[in-house]
Amino acid sequence: MDFLTKSLAEAAGMLFSLDPELYFIVYVSLSVSLMSTLVASVMGIPLGFFIAVGQFWGKRGVITVLNTLLALPTVVIGLFVYALLSRQGLLGHWGLLYTPAAIVIGQVILILPWVASFTVSAVSRIDERYRRTAMTLGAGPFQTAFAIIREARFGILGAVIAAFGRVIAEIGIAMMLGGNIKGFTRTMTTAMALEHNKGEFVLAVALGIVLLTVSLGMNILLQVLQGRYGEDR
Repeated sequence: MDFLTKSLAEAAGMLFSLDPELYFIVYVSLSVSLMSTLVASVMGIPLGFFIAVGQFWGKRGVITVLNTLLALPTVVIGLFVYALLSRQGLLGHWGLLYTPAAIVIGQVILILPWVASFTVSAVSRIDERYRRTAMTLGAGPFQTAFAIIREARFGILGAVIAAFGRVIAEIGIAMMLGGNIKGFTRTMTTAMALEHNKGEFVLAVALGIVLLTVSLGMNILLQVLQGRYGEDR
């Protein structure tokens, strides 16, 4: 118990002393996670919307595949992207391996099914009469789509928050594609694993506190947005 108390106290000291190494790790982790979430959202929300409202052969199969990909292991993604970005790989000439960009690519593949699948679920809950009413009132295809997405915004926002939480706590892809390079690609999760293996628990505990704080902040933001926009309805 004394060891845990001491670790927490020293970790708090690192946080409040604005330790540059600690905060650069936090910066790298947040930057790659936010970029991954942004790219996955730009791709996944329209994809999920068109799957939800579209009528095409194999629709149930596509949804089943999306739901299955939610459980795709990060190690599998890491190996697949590593094979593409390595020197012998198809995209090896880009020189992206062991860079933040490589982490972003892997994380986008990881959370794209999350955003798309949860968007399908959110849009599917909107009554079909809502779409027909919008079109009856003269709304075009894009206006109708925007109206439906606005109605399903809470579910879609929840999908984005869940995707962000998934990547910021991810370690396999960050380790395999980023290489855990100090001052370049080291993230909170990879640094925590490294410090644990070295027996240095103070930095690991500090990063754990930051990770939990960020997750708490994102959930609070979701609740605030839901309350604020819920009053406008």
